[in-house]
Amino acid sequence: MSSGSPLTQDQSRAIRLMGLPFAYALALLAIPLGAVLLFSFWTQDFMTVDTTFTLDNYREVAESPIYGLLLRRSLMVSGLVTLVTVVLAYPVAYFVSFHVAPSKKSLWLFLITIPFWTSYLIRVFLWKVILGYNGVINSGLTQLGLIDEPLTFILYNVNAVIITLAHAFAPFAILPIFVVLEKIDRSLLEASRDLGETKVSTFFWVTLPLSMPGVVGAALIVFIPTIGDYVTPELMGGAGGKLIANMIQTQFLQLNNAPLGAALAIVAMVCVAGISILFVLLNRRWLRRQT
Repeated sequence: MSSGSPLTQDQSRAIRLMGLPFAYALALLAIPLGAVLLFSFWTQDFMTVDTTFTLDNYREVAESPIYGLLLRRSLMVSGLVTLVTVVLAYPVAYFVSFHVAPSKKSLWLFLITIPFWTSYLIRVFLWKVILGYNGVINSGLTQLGLIDEPLTFILYNVNAVIITLAHAFAPFAILPIFVVLEKIDRSLLEASRDLGETKVSTFFWVTLPLSMPGVVGAALIVFIPTIGDYVTPELMGGAGGKLIANMIQTQFLQLNNAPLGAALAIVAMVCVAGISILFVLLNRRWLRRQT
């Protein structure tokens, strides 16, 4: 069809059907993000916002050591949470997919989603009770005689943040990996075994490469939101476990410096987007080499 020819009836109908969802998505996603981006180029003096275009906020983010420290710590924590969550989620998804009877898989998936029945805040407080100075772990180890005094490195630091976030996002990692494992043709595994490969080699040469889209999806689903989580670091991190999201929240709600908070949010989003895109590209390159 030439560029000047009128739209067909099907094309017009498709545009009408897509127009409303597109406008809805634009209103919910693009407009707020654009507002944050615009705000990052302004300045604020207590309650007065100066709309003059400036890069001072980004200069302060680049020059102040505290922001760089928090951003690096946030990326490190999100990376470790992603690694721990995916490594622990893969065996669960593999077991449900390959070793659970088809009639019982829905029950297992139902049990996996049970943590979502309770509030996220309640789960964080439960971990606070478990990891506390007189919590479940320390009390149990003390009664067993394994330690003489309570462990202090499992609460109010980065370790507690990683443990809590890994538990909170575990179902998000299990489900996409399970879906991809379910789609693997079992005849390929049987062919590998018939050709003399062991179960271990079959897993590394057949199952794992074919399940990588699910692993990548799980990693992105965990990595992207964890870097923006501020509830868990606030309650579990203590002074040494604060992340960039806590500083953004502080700028917006406590220091009345929304433009600087917006600039921090934009910088964090750019870093997450860059790392995510690089991760996807490296995974595609690895998959091409495997094929």
